[in-house]
Amino acid sequence: MTQNLNQVALVTGASRGIGKAIAIELAKHDIFVYINYLSDKSSAQDTLEKIMGQNGQAELWPFDVTSAEESLNAVKIILQKSAGIDILVNNAGIRDDKLFAMMKKDAWQKVIDANLTSFYNVTKPVVKNMLKNRYGRIVNVSSASGQMGNPGQVNYSASKAGLIGATKALAREVANRNITVNAVAPGFIETQMLEGINLDAIIDTIPAKRLGKPEEVAHVTAFLCSKKSAYVNGQVIGVNGGMI
Repeated sequence: MTQNLNQVALVTGASRGIGKAIAIELAKHDIFVYINYLSDKSSAQDTLEKIMGQNGQAELWPFDVTSAEESLNAVKIILQKSAGIDILVNNAGIRDDKLFAMMKKDAWQKVIDANLTSFYNVTKPVVKNMLKNRYGRIVNVSSASGQMGNPGQVNYSASKAGLIGATKALAREVANRNITVNAVAPGFIETQMLEGINLDAIIDTIPAKRLGKPEEVAHVTAFLCSKKSAYVNGQVIGVNGGMI
């Protein structure tokens, strides 16, 4: 597809849930969106169709964010097609819940790889381009679990807390090149990530007494991706109904 919009965004894990909502929202702001996904092509295609339906522009961009080689190649090809990547949203992530005493090494490692190592794999080649262009917006999708911890989610909480630390450190490294790095930390949002969780018990702990909507996270993310947020850097914005 030919790009004729001013800005280019790459959103990882954009086939479903929060990532999907973010991709759709960014496209509303005349941003060309690369829709990353791993295996769920039909859901990614639905994201694309929704963007096209609102006269936006996007392209499916499948690659495995846990693979440094695939991530580097995917970014290189985008940069061959575009002047640069202006916006990166690191949203891809998984959970594999179990009490820590029962957690196997594989459950630990795959969550760390998907949620935290993927940040390194995708962001490193992108930020090099942003430094060259002296502009960029990076938003990392963390979690309330990374701020307060959650029983049964030691691996998930560790990965999301690590993402917050990476956000704050990278923000300090690149701020003088007009690049901002921020995080959004959703609470309990109506997505497939809540499968298997006792929602009645959860809602009781939320002051707003309801689950959040993916679009509510997307609106905050879109602001952090905009030029209007130029002096917001190294911050973690909670979207959690007052949990924290």
